Amino acid sequence: MSSRRSRSSRHSGGSRISEDQINDLVNKLQQLLPELRNRSSDKVSASRVLQDTCNYIKSLHREVDDLSERLSELLESSDTTQAALIRSLLMQ
Repeated sequence: MSSRRSRSSRHSGGSRISEDQINDLVNKLQQLLPELRNRSSDKVSASRVLQDTCNYIKSLHREVDDLSERLSELLESSDTTQAALIRSLLMQ
């Protein structure tokens, strides 16, 4: 038995995902990716969509980290009143 088949056979009954469901999910991911969003007429491989999704998520993490660092620097350099205002806006 192949490793793919043995892995899927260990799942509890009825929880297998169909090829159509996988294709639908890959298409949904493609629509979320800025670089691939408008390429619906072009056939993009599932592996490309998955790789681009991983890369996009990593870039979003970096962006969040950069923005968090910039916000921390802003809060440190602001006077107490401005920092309190920024914090209150963030908590909304």
